[in-house]
Amino acid sequence: MNRRPILYLVVLAVALAAPFVGYPVFLMKLLCFGLFACAFNLLIGYTGLLSFGHAAFFGSAGYVAGYMLRDQGWPIELAILAGVGASALLGLVIGALAIRRTGIYFSMITLALAQMVHFAALHAPFTGGEDGLQGVPKGKALGFIDLSNDVNMYFFVLVIAIAGYALINRTIHSPFGQVLKAIKENEPRAISLGFNVDRYKLMAFVLSAALAGLAGATKTAMMGFATLTDINWTMSGLVILMTLVGGMGTLTGPIIGAVIIISLEEKMGEIGAYLATHTGVEWFNTLGESVGMVTGLIFIACVLLFRRGIVGEIGAALANAGRTKKPA
Repeated sequence: MNRRPILYLVVLAVALAAPFVGYPVFLMKLLCFGLFACAFNLLIGYTGLLSFGHAAFFGSAGYVAGYMLRDQGWPIELAILAGVGASALLGLVIGALAIRRTGIYFSMITLALAQMVHFAALHAPFTGGEDGLQGVPKGKALGFIDLSNDVNMYFFVLVIAIAGYALINRTIHSPFGQVLKAIKENEPRAISLGFNVDRYKLMAFVLSAALAGLAGATKTAMMGFATLTDINWTMSGLVILMTLVGGMGTLTGPIIGAVIIISLEEKMGEIGAYLATHTGVEWFNTLGESVGMVTGLIFIACVLLFRRGIVGEIGAALANAGRTKKPA
């Protein structure tokens, strides 16, 4: 029996009820970063390409969408599409240059080009420099749905996240996705079968960049600002961490990783205050300032104990249990 549709329905029901029991802004942030991690996972988990510069697509789409919303007065739907288009075009340029190399050389080229994009964002006249792009209006969806209401905005972001996830899911299970898996597993064999490997890599890179841009543009429209943090190399490292912790090459792993990492960043101060209150150890009050150390320890633990990531290890354990289970 295929339980996946039932699982999807349960997750959808939880997502629909979430803004009425939780903080919508925090939940929207989880959705955006979950989509960002899934977009990155499409490249590393299914194509085998490790990009150190994916923040360039996430941040540049946010700047473009914010500029179109604030300075040009575009509808939010068109502004987000403009951000996606900009990130896809940027992905085409960076991907065309990077796929000429493999391994660590590919990764270093993406990092170098992403740093150039960061430099451009710092000095461009419309980005606000170190102050960021502030005062982005939220507008109305479809011309009449007021997105200044957090619950309305949550459902708008949820629709975008579901659409992005569905596209990734369809891509992975399509013939195109099967070729990407073949390239990851054995690139010389894929070449010998007649596939234009460079073209497939470039298409995967552009698609991943566009989806990362969708996440970034949505985040800017939701938060009302875009900053250099969104386009900095540390954001690229953060999305790598999310993917590896959750489970590279799995559909839900990057989402779980994003939930864990973002929740730690947002709630570590509250956790530390709680522990300090109930244990009397004042050091716990500094945990909010040491979130990088905590996420680093989680990464080390995952590397040592969960080589496939959290979801990957759970899936492997269930598969082994199914194989060893004796018939009644």
